[in-house]
Amino acid sequence: MSRIVALSGSPSPTSRTEAVVEHLASRLRGQGHRVAVAPVRDLPPAALVAGDARQADIAALAAAIEGADGVIVASPVYKAAYSGLLKALLDLLPQFALAGKVVLPLATGGSLAHVLAIDYAFRPMLHSLGADRVVPGYFLLEEWITVADRGVTLAEQAERPLLTVVDGFSEALHSRARLAAAS
Repeated sequence: MSRIVALSGSPSPTSRTEAVVEHLASRLRGQGHRVAVAPVRDLPPAALVAGDARQADIAALAAAIEGADGVIVASPVYKAAYSGLLKALLDLLPQFALAGKVVLPLATGGSLAHVLAIDYAFRPMLHSLGADRVVPGYFLLEEWITVADRGVTLAEQAERPLLTVVDGFSEALHSRARLAAAS
């Protein structure tokens, strides 16, 4: 059973990005993974701004990432990149915090003009943290996401492609586990 940490970099308490992450976490749990969703906005803001990596909540999240087999990094797109909130956390992680992990980048945004943020902002950052296996990411237009009391609904044109990407992430984790068990 693979361990996954799903980072939600949205500052909003009514985040569509986080609703999608929760939706995907449920799917991944059904595929045999243990998933911990970690909204970055719940971390102490003073510690994030001060760069205090020793603060208990930040240190615990860094330890969870260290012990994870896979990491989902999700954020709304602001100014053609991931959120400053997510960046503040990532700056506190060790230099090679994502080494040996399978990583899935996800982005949400208001315009298809931001679709390249996955390749031009997320990927370089993930590789700079040592990620050796970044699976294909996915960008969702905010208008494709509907959040209601019963959960999230995705537009027809987005749901199947997103689930295909997530299932690929799941299979990459299962493959890595099989290889580790065989050695």
